[in-house]
Amino acid sequence: MEGSINILSLSLLLIFSLAQGGLTNPKCAEFHQDNKGSTLQVIHVNSPCSPFKQQKQSWVDSVLQMQSKDTTRLQFLSSLVAGRSFVPIASGRQILQTPTYIVKAKIGTPPQTLMVALDNSNDIAWFPCSGCVGCSSSTVFAPAKSTTFKNVSCERAVCSQVPNRNCDAATCTYNLTYGGSSISGSLSVDTLSLAKDPVSEFYYGCVLKATGKSAPPQGLLGLGRGPLSFLSQSQSLYHSTFSYCLPSYKSPNFSGTLRLGPNGQPQRIKTTPLLTNPRRSSLYYVNLVGVKVGKRIVDIPPSALAFNPSTGAGTIIDSGTVFTRLTEPAYTAVRNEFRRRMGRKTPVTSLGGFDTCYTVPVTIPTITLMFAGMNVTLPQDNFLIKSSSSSTTCLAMAASPSDPVNSVLNVIASWQQQNHRFLFDVPSNKLGVARETCS
Repeated sequence: MEGSINILSLSLLLIFSLAQGGLTNPKCAEFHQDNKGSTLQVIHVNSPCSPFKQQKQSWVDSVLQMQSKDTTRLQFLSSLVAGRSFVPIASGRQILQTPTYIVKAKIGTPPQTLMVALDNSNDIAWFPCSGCVGCSSSTVFAPAKSTTFKNVSCERAVCSQVPNRNCDAATCTYNLTYGGSSISGSLSVDTLSLAKDPVSEFYYGCVLKATGKSAPPQGLLGLGRGPLSFLSQSQSLYHSTFSYCLPSYKSPNFSGTLRLGPNGQPQRIKTTPLLTNPRRSSLYYVNLVGVKVGKRIVDIPPSALAFNPSTGAGTIIDSGTVFTRLTEPAYTAVRNEFRRRMGRKTPVTSLGGFDTCYTVPVTIPTITLMFAGMNVTLPQDNFLIKSSSSSTTCLAMAASPSDPVNSVLNVIASWQQQNHRFLFDVPSNKLGVARETCS
């Protein structure tokens, strides 16, 4: 989705250096090992071995921070749905403000290793380059050390795919504004490897200047369906097919995986059609037809779930948003049925933006997401937030914001995707989901 929900929730985002923080811990050495075949290890940015984990942060503070960042993520997603000018580099920066998942990438010749954020709602890759003014990361890509690095000229057709480009000089450059921040740099090409197979001519943004309240992190890798996404640029290798299993953000292990290409993907898996929004063709829309709480299908107005390409309404699968957002009529119906199943005498409290929390032992009903052609019954860890330091338990969902754009969009976010394999088979227009423990 070209410019969608930066609202702080949705997925795989952030590029980080192996030389920083937790990844130098001997206990985290597993993540240093080379990935085999076309399968890469995935780590959450807040996991114990992440260099970005805030060690002294409490459970409550961690959850509230993730939720607040989800709001920014949704703003990003709304810009995609609204039909506003798509600014891939700046949008990527905004997306990276959310908790996310990262993998190891090798860029240049000889290869320079970075930890890159994955985002299935973004279409561009970008990395801060040597000499970048205002970049927040201490580790940047050094083009001068790569014998295969080239800047892209304005005369190349690929330059026309970069919105808000600037061609006053020979090099295809951009100078983008997003909120109170601006980012400038050049469109570049080099060799990129995520797994064993290098993409010899990979186009990406080389960030040279960032100003504003929050400079971009170390980088981003888009897995959307647009022409500059990794999926499109590696089509001959991986045939526009990938899957991932996201581990819990509390997981101490590196068992999450990103699997590229059709080989090794699950053969027996429930599927639902992938839908295409002509105006926002990079986003992964699906047909969510209902929600079941316990054994009861919740009475949700059909319009709250309906797919509408002209307005951007419908349901997307987003790795960058953390907590699922449902349109207000859908969320209210699900929440009310959930509360009813919990019992009227059970006191309901709130925590930040979560309005359905409990502080006493309770019996929890199941929640099933009903898609066209398949049902996905979520384990409790996928729809509840349970404090490890108190008895607080919250329903890990919320209503979509009330603004005209976001109010029509349902986002199935990473918290609900954890410990499931999500298979994106673009040639067959199918999304597959299967339970898989990877925490």
